[in-house]
Amino acid sequence: MSGRIHQGQGGLPFSSTLRVYEPLSSFPEHYQAGLSAAAAQLQERSAIDAAEVQASLGRITRPNGDPFPSGRTDGIRITTADGTPPSAEHGATDLLYCPNQLVLRAGLAANSLMEGIHGPLAELLIPEDVRERHQARIDAVTADDSAHLIHSRASTWGIPFAWFSLFMETDRKDVVEADGRILTVRVWTSITQARERARYAAASLALAAPDLDMLDDLTQLSTWLDKFGAGAMLELDYGAVADRVHPDDSPMDIRLGIECLAEGDMTGAAAAYRRLASRWIPIRQLARAS
Repeated sequence: MSGRIHQGQGGLPFSSTLRVYEPLSSFPEHYQAGLSAAAAQLQERSAIDAAEVQASLGRITRPNGDPFPSGRTDGIRITTADGTPPSAEHGATDLLYCPNQLVLRAGLAANSLMEGIHGPLAELLIPEDVRERHQARIDAVTADDSAHLIHSRASTWGIPFAWFSLFMETDRKDVVEADGRILTVRVWTSITQARERARYAAASLALAAPDLDMLDDLTQLSTWLDKFGAGAMLELDYGAVADRVHPDDSPMDIRLGIECLAEGDMTGAAAAYRRLASRWIPIRQLARAS
């Protein structure tokens, strides 16, 4: 399969990811050797992305009906705190790491999918023996570190509006293009700035619009971000949906909408929402398209 297959093409859903990158010292000692080995290889981001798509397609077409990752390999993305691409000149301690953690994330996704589903339908979706085998993989991963942090959050068919509140239009942005197509856009900020922005947005909504679902999303994001140290970086990876929406003003529209709500300017808030809706509702409708 060619590395040029991208999500959003060939029937694959658009998938976007929010990732936290941490310095080597933030990880458990038993985990650091694998991160250092990945830094020595410095695999290209495009190669990691393509390998993940290939692996996911391979899992869902297995004849044994087991869609879960085996855990034998796991991609590790690497960046630098100053925004320069990692190179052989960088030492392992100069880099920031984001492990893919597919075993843990697949388990969480399966639990979310199976909530409220029981009986024959549950067995059809993910057979019980398959779930039990994957639980054994999860237990093996967490045996040495029961509080292992999940470094990534993924979303299909659109980006949650709450994610945009963590970024500003002035943040560092990388646009990745090939063959006249935007493959992805990646936006970066420090974990400290992201936490401050999430708290401001949550506090503003709590006062001005406490019934909005976005307030719950922001509270969950803040709880997650608070688990990481001050030296971490946050990345929003648009994925292939970037080709549909770039250049994207969603971070600015979210910020202006929240500011308008805080000031009681309902007209301005409504205008910001209309801009967001016109951009993202068509993307989300693709999930229901035949």
